[in-house]
Amino acid sequence: MPDITWMGHACFRLRGKDATIITDPFDRGLGLEPPRQRADIVTVSRDDPYQNALAGIKGEPRVLHAPGEYEVKGVFITGIGTFADAKKGAERGKNTIFLYEFDDLVICHLGGLGHTLTSAQQEALSNVSVLLVPVGAPHLLAPERAVEVIAQIEPSLVIPMMYQTGPETIPLESLERFAKEMGMKEWTTQDKLVIKGKSDLPETTQVVVLEAKA
Repeated sequence: MPDITWMGHACFRLRGKDATIITDPFDRGLGLEPPRQRADIVTVSRDDPYQNALAGIKGEPRVLHAPGEYEVKGVFITGIGTFADAKKGAERGKNTIFLYEFDDLVICHLGGLGHTLTSAQQEALSNVSVLLVPVGAPHLLAPERAVEVIAQIEPSLVIPMMYQTGPETIPLESLERFAKEMGMKEWTTQDKLVIKGKSDLPETTQVVVLEAKA
Protein backbone atom coordinates (compact mmCIF):
# COMPACT_ATOMS: atom_id res chain seq x y z
CA MET A 1 0.00 0.00 0.00
CA PRO A 2 1.25 3.50 -0.77
CA ASP A 3 2.60 6.29 1.34
CA ILE A 4 1.71 9.83 0.34
CA THR A 5 4.01 12.83 0.83
CA TRP A 6 3.08 16.39 -0.12
CA MET A 7 5.88 18.25 -1.89
CA GLY A 8 3.91 21.52 -2.05
CA HIS A 9 1.18 23.04 -4.25
CA ALA A 10 -0.22 20.19 -6.43
CA CYS A 11 2.91 18.02 -6.20
CA PHE A 12 2.81 14.74 -4.28
CA ARG A 13 5.01 11.67 -4.09
CA LEU A 14 3.02 8.45 -4.11
CA ARG A 15 5.30 5.57 -3.23
CA GLY A 16 4.13 1.99 -3.58
CA LYS A 17 6.05 -1.28 -3.43
CA ASP A 18 6.84 -1.29 -7.17
CA ALA A 19 6.79 2.34 -8.29
CA THR A 20 7.18 5.96 -7.20
CA ILE A 21 4.86 8.54 -8.76
CA ILE A 22 5.32 12.31 -8.75
CA THR A 23 2.31 14.49 -9.53
CA ASP A 24 2.37 17.99 -11.02
CA PRO A 25 5.95 19.12 -10.29
CA PHE A 26 6.39 22.91 -10.14
CA ASP A 27 9.21 25.30 -11.01
CA ARG A 28 11.00 27.88 -8.85
CA GLY A 29 8.69 30.68 -9.99
CA LEU A 30 6.05 29.47 -7.55
CA GLY A 31 8.20 30.64 -4.64
CA LEU A 32 8.73 27.15 -3.20
CA GLU A 33 11.80 24.96 -3.58
CA PRO A 34 11.08 22.71 -6.57
CA PRO A 35 10.89 18.96 -5.86
CA ARG A 36 14.05 17.02 -6.65
CA GLN A 37 12.88 13.46 -6.53
CA ARG A 38 13.49 10.24 -8.37
CA ALA A 39 10.38 8.86 -10.01
CA ASP A 40 9.20 5.99 -12.18
CA ILE A 41 6.08 7.88 -13.27
CA VAL A 42 5.20 11.57 -13.50
CA THR A 43 1.64 12.74 -14.09
CA VAL A 44 0.98 16.25 -15.38
CA SER A 45 -2.58 17.49 -15.13
CA ARG A 46 -2.13 20.88 -16.82
CA ASP A 47 0.22 22.64 -19.20
CA ASP A 48 1.29 25.16 -16.57
CA PRO A 49 4.80 25.85 -15.17
CA TYR A 50 3.48 25.34 -11.65
CA GLN A 51 2.29 21.85 -12.58
CA ASN A 52 4.51 20.55 -15.40
CA ALA A 53 8.14 21.38 -14.46
CA LEU A 54 10.06 18.17 -15.09
CA ALA A 55 13.63 19.50 -14.79
CA GLY A 56 14.11 18.50 -11.16
CA ILE A 57 12.79 14.94 -11.51
CA LYS A 58 15.52 12.29 -11.51
CA GLY A 59 15.58 8.98 -13.29
CA GLU A 60 13.85 8.24 -16.57
CA PRO A 61 10.19 8.44 -15.64
CA ARG A 62 7.25 7.73 -17.88
CA VAL A 63 5.41 11.04 -18.21
CA LEU A 64 1.61 10.93 -18.50
CA HIS A 65 -0.18 14.13 -19.45
CA ALA A 66 -3.39 13.18 -21.22
CA PRO A 67 -6.62 11.26 -20.67
CA GLY A 68 -6.38 7.50 -21.19
CA GLU A 69 -5.70 4.20 -19.45
CA TYR A 70 -2.14 3.24 -18.60
CA GLU A 71 -0.24 0.49 -16.82
CA VAL A 72 3.26 1.40 -15.72
CA LYS A 73 5.39 -0.70 -13.35
CA GLY A 74 2.33 -2.61 -12.19
CA VAL A 75 0.31 0.53 -11.37
CA PHE A 76 -2.96 1.11 -13.22
CA ILE A 77 -3.52 4.80 -13.94
CA THR A 78 -6.54 6.42 -15.55
CA GLY A 79 -6.60 9.99 -16.87
CA ILE A 80 -9.99 11.69 -17.15
CA GLY A 81 -10.39 14.81 -19.28
CA THR A 82 -11.82 17.87 -17.53
CA PHE A 83 -11.27 21.63 -17.60
CA ALA A 84 -9.41 24.21 -15.51
CA ASP A 85 -12.38 26.58 -15.49
CA ALA A 86 -16.18 26.50 -15.49
CA LYS A 87 -16.38 27.54 -19.17
CA LYS A 88 -15.22 24.27 -20.78
CA GLY A 89 -11.63 25.44 -20.98
CA ALA A 90 -12.31 28.79 -22.63
CA GLU A 91 -10.37 30.67 -19.93
CA ARG A 92 -7.72 28.28 -18.61
CA GLY A 93 -7.71 25.28 -20.89
CA LYS A 94 -7.88 21.57 -20.18
CA ASN A 95 -7.13 19.57 -17.05
CA THR A 96 -6.62 15.85 -16.52
CA ILE A 97 -7.76 14.10 -13.36
CA PHE A 98 -5.61 11.06 -12.58
CA LEU A 99 -6.67 7.90 -10.75
CA TYR A 100 -3.96 5.60 -9.35
CA GLU A 101 -4.83 2.04 -8.35
CA PHE A 102 -2.68 0.48 -5.65
CA ASP A 103 -4.12 -3.01 -5.11
CA ASP A 104 -7.69 -2.28 -3.96
CA LEU A 105 -7.00 1.34 -3.03
CA VAL A 106 -7.77 4.17 -5.48
CA ILE A 107 -6.09 7.55 -5.06
CA CYS A 108 -7.41 10.49 -7.10
CA HIS A 109 -5.48 13.66 -7.94
CA LEU A 110 -7.84 16.35 -9.24
CA GLY A 111 -5.02 18.48 -10.66
CA GLY A 112 -6.15 21.97 -11.60
CA LEU A 113 -9.84 21.17 -11.79
CA GLY A 114 -11.95 24.30 -12.26
CA HIS A 115 -15.55 23.07 -12.03
CA THR A 116 -17.86 20.67 -10.26
CA LEU A 117 -18.22 17.24 -11.84
CA THR A 118 -20.63 16.05 -14.49
CA SER A 119 -22.61 12.91 -13.71
CA ALA A 120 -20.30 10.87 -15.97
CA GLN A 121 -17.20 12.20 -14.24
CA GLN A 122 -18.77 11.59 -10.86
CA GLU A 123 -19.48 7.98 -11.84
CA ALA A 124 -15.88 7.51 -13.01
CA LEU A 125 -14.67 8.64 -9.57
CA SER A 126 -17.13 6.56 -7.54
CA ASN A 127 -14.47 4.20 -6.12
CA VAL A 128 -12.01 6.83 -4.86
CA SER A 129 -10.65 6.19 -1.37
CA VAL A 130 -8.19 9.09 -1.09
CA LEU A 131 -8.83 12.45 -2.79
CA LEU A 132 -6.11 15.05 -3.42
CA VAL A 133 -8.09 18.24 -3.97
CA PRO A 134 -7.22 21.89 -4.73
CA VAL A 135 -8.84 23.97 -1.99
CA GLY A 136 -7.32 27.45 -2.18
CA ALA A 137 -6.91 28.41 -5.83
CA PRO A 138 -9.72 30.90 -6.51
CA HIS A 139 -8.92 30.85 -10.24
CA LEU A 140 -9.59 27.09 -10.21
CA LEU A 141 -11.65 25.63 -7.35
CA ALA A 142 -12.53 28.13 -4.66
CA PRO A 143 -12.93 26.57 -1.18
CA GLU A 144 -16.72 26.31 -1.38
CA ARG A 145 -16.52 24.61 -4.80
CA ALA A 146 -13.90 22.21 -3.47
CA VAL A 147 -16.34 21.16 -0.75
CA GLU A 148 -19.01 20.55 -3.41
CA VAL A 149 -16.66 18.28 -5.37
CA ILE A 150 -15.73 16.35 -2.22
CA ALA A 151 -19.44 15.77 -1.57
CA GLN A 152 -19.85 14.50 -5.14
CA ILE A 153 -17.02 11.95 -4.75
CA GLU A 154 -17.49 10.96 -1.07
CA PRO A 155 -13.94 9.68 -0.49
CA SER A 156 -12.76 8.22 2.80
CA LEU A 157 -9.83 10.63 3.09
CA VAL A 158 -9.30 14.14 1.71
CA ILE A 159 -5.85 15.71 1.42
CA PRO A 160 -6.01 19.43 0.61
CA MET A 161 -3.51 21.01 -1.78
CA MET A 162 -2.96 24.29 -3.66
CA TYR A 163 -3.40 26.64 -0.71
CA GLN A 164 -1.21 29.36 0.78
CA THR A 165 1.58 28.02 2.98
CA GLY A 166 3.65 31.23 3.02
CA PRO A 167 6.15 31.65 0.18
CA GLU A 168 3.86 31.15 -2.83
CA THR A 169 4.01 33.98 -5.36
CA ILE A 170 0.49 33.46 -6.73
CA PRO A 171 -2.75 34.46 -4.98
CA LEU A 172 -4.04 31.52 -2.97
CA GLU A 173 -6.56 31.19 -0.16
CA SER A 174 -5.49 30.01 3.27
CA LEU A 175 -6.34 26.54 4.54
CA GLU A 176 -8.57 28.22 7.12
CA ARG A 177 -11.12 29.18 4.45
CA PHE A 178 -11.46 25.57 3.35
CA ALA A 179 -11.53 24.33 6.93
CA LYS A 180 -14.40 26.66 7.72
CA GLU A 181 -16.34 25.42 4.69
CA MET A 182 -15.75 21.82 5.84
CA GLY A 183 -16.76 22.59 9.42
CA MET A 184 -13.27 21.84 10.75
CA LYS A 185 -12.50 23.70 13.99
CA GLU A 186 -8.99 22.36 14.48
CA TRP A 187 -6.49 20.06 12.82
CA THR A 188 -2.94 18.79 13.10
CA THR A 189 -0.43 18.35 10.30
CA GLN A 190 1.51 15.16 9.68
CA ASP A 191 4.65 14.35 7.70
CA LYS A 192 3.07 11.81 5.39
CA LEU A 193 0.12 9.49 5.11
CA VAL A 194 0.74 5.75 5.18
CA ILE A 195 -2.19 3.49 4.34
CA LYS A 196 -1.78 -0.21 5.03
CA GLY A 197 -5.10 -1.27 3.58
CA LYS A 198 -8.75 -0.45 3.16
CA SER A 199 -9.35 -1.44 6.76
CA ASP A 200 -7.37 1.68 7.74
CA LEU A 201 -9.93 3.95 6.10
CA PRO A 202 -12.62 5.76 8.12
CA GLU A 203 -16.31 5.19 7.42
CA THR A 204 -17.02 8.90 7.01
CA THR A 205 -14.94 11.43 5.10
CA GLN A 206 -11.98 12.80 7.06
CA VAL A 207 -9.48 15.51 6.15
CA VAL A 208 -5.75 14.81 6.49
CA VAL A 209 -3.48 17.87 6.43
CA LEU A 210 0.09 17.18 5.33
CA GLU A 211 3.15 19.33 5.81
CA ALA A 212 4.82 20.38 2.55
CA LYS A 213 8.18 18.60 2.15
CA ALA A 214 9.69 20.22 -0.96
